[in-house]
Amino acid sequence: MAVRHIASGTISFGLVSIPVKFYTATKSENLAFNFLHAKCGSRIKQQQFCPTCNMTVERSDLVRGYEFAKDQYVQIKDDELKSLEGEDSQVIEIVEFVPLEKVDPIYFEKTYYLGPDKGGEKAYRLLGEVMSKSSRVALAKFVMRGKESLVLIRAAQGGLMLHTMYFADEVRNFAEVEKGDSTAVKEAELNLARRLVEELTSDEFAPEQYKDEYRDRVLSYLNEKIEGKEITTAAPPPRRVQGIDLMEALKQSLAKEGARGKKIAGIGGAKRAGKEVDKPLNFEQFKSSMRETELEVSDTDLRKSFEGLSALRAKSELPWSVVRGKVRNLKEDLKRGTAQPSLLQEKRKTLKAARIPLTARDWERY
Repeated sequence: MAVRHIASGTISFGLVSIPVKFYTATKSENLAFNFLHAKCGSRIKQQQFCPTCNMTVERSDLVRGYEFAKDQYVQIKDDELKSLEGEDSQVIEIVEFVPLEKVDPIYFEKTYYLGPDKGGEKAYRLLGEVMSKSSRVALAKFVMRGKESLVLIRAAQGGLMLHTMYFADEVRNFAEVEKGDSTAVKEAELNLARRLVEELTSDEFAPEQYKDEYRDRVLSYLNEKIEGKEITTAAPPPRRVQGIDLMEALKQSLAKEGARGKKIAGIGGAKRAGKEVDKPLNFEQFKSSMRETELEVSDTDLRKSFEGLSALRAKSELPWSVVRGKVRNLKEDLKRGTAQPSLLQEKRKTLKAARIPLTARDWERY
């Protein structure tokens, strides 16, 4: 079934006009419930009630009011509001182009897909390709339903997307939030946290692997009720212990992720959203990583080191993510050692004469 567009417009920059169609990009899958009367099971109706007049008020008798002080309102009618609205326009006027990384995602509100309307295919492709190659996005103004909107247009997935955005005065000041600046972080804690981040790092974002487990549980529970099955409620999970030492928590997390990695490797051929969970590391990639440290290490030693690492992986059934993590850690240590030779002396026993682990035992110690 073809997707139906919800609106039309024209992107304008310079003398170029691109007719486009709007398509809804997202939809909420939150479960919706109606309120029923427990006694008879009928759906209730909401009514407007005036406590001063002690009576139910019809919708036609309502007027909008703006509270300018506590319990004090100024009334405004619908036609008065209508006269203040901006003139609806289908023109999306591009004001400037900026790098995407300079736009904080906090300003994004809602997303729409844009498709070319009749006669706009070539200009649509042109704008998409030039923004993609220049790594730029477009900021534009657009009047929709009488309200002026700030929008961002970007090239993505072979087409154009439009994000409605919050204005600057709609975003609260983060400086007003306490961020723990007075708390000191130790270097050892930073190193452990860095290694934990590397253990959990993936090359790509696979949104398909994340699901709303709460919604699935509620739907399953409701379906069982519908089918008349006996319902049993699982005990709530134990409460997380508070006040655990930060260093200990980081160490436990690293150990947990290492065990999880081994379990994944043991399953064999595990997939994440249709893609390999672990990408193998070949010698050329390993060699490239070591060359980034600018150390003078022979190809023979590099080959021997890679064979030792491969032997450790086979012996301990390590997932490739752990192997890559070891290589990343070594690379960072060697980079620091290159910049500060005195640091390298502390690791001489581990790094051996070649300054990199050569055998499986060396890698295991590392």
